Amino acid sequence: MTRVFEHEYLDLGYDDLVTENSNGKRVYNTPDGSQYPSVTSVLSIINEEKIAAWRKRVGEEEANRVGHRASSRGTSVHSIIERYLKNEDTSEFLPHVKQSLQNLRPILDKSIGKIFGLESALFSRHLGLAGRVDCIAEYDGVPSIVDFKTSRYPKKKEQVPNYFAQMTAYAIMFEERSGLPITNTVIVMDVDDNHPIVFKEHRDNYVDLLMETKAEFDRRKLFSS
Repeated sequence: MTRVFEHEYLDLGYDDLVTENSNGKRVYNTPDGSQYPSVTSVLSIINEEKIAAWRKRVGEEEANRVGHRASSRGTSVHSIIERYLKNEDTSEFLPHVKQSLQNLRPILDKSIGKIFGLESALFSRHLGLAGRVDCIAEYDGVPSIVDFKTSRYPKKKEQVPNYFAQMTAYAIMFEERSGLPITNTVIVMDVDDNHPIVFKEHRDNYVDLLMETKAEFDRRKLFSS
């Protein structure tokens, strides 16, 4: 029996935000005419040295192949999860994408409660950042920022501080836009040939990393509005 999810979208003051690319970085345009860089662009500098070393080790051709595959898979899995949580038909997706949903369905059905937003565009004047959050919902009864990830291999929580910093930003943005404080952040990860992984963290544990990375991003002058 298919689970039916309840939705209660909160007013953010706008329907969506227009995005564009500036110097290879995604930029969000706000209703008042301001521009803010994407939080994912800002936080990408956390792993830049590790990624550069990996690309050098495997070669540019292989790195591009793996990167394209991961990006394509991630986009498809996000799309099917969004459809599922919207109580919409998911039959059109390819078998391997449907399998990812099947892997995650027990977690979604058990833990996701009332949904406050899906693929919602957010921004924060306080942070000077914007982004698009996967899911804002009750998770095990607690209002949470929920992020869906895919991975070729199991990861440990200490390997993904950038993910939690990203969700911390979304939590701050959402509170600024809606007035609803959220401190619980959850990663739901589908892993190739393994059981899914769930990580939970408190928003405030990653505020320092978020702010330090944003300060470094600004210091490098990687964005100018």
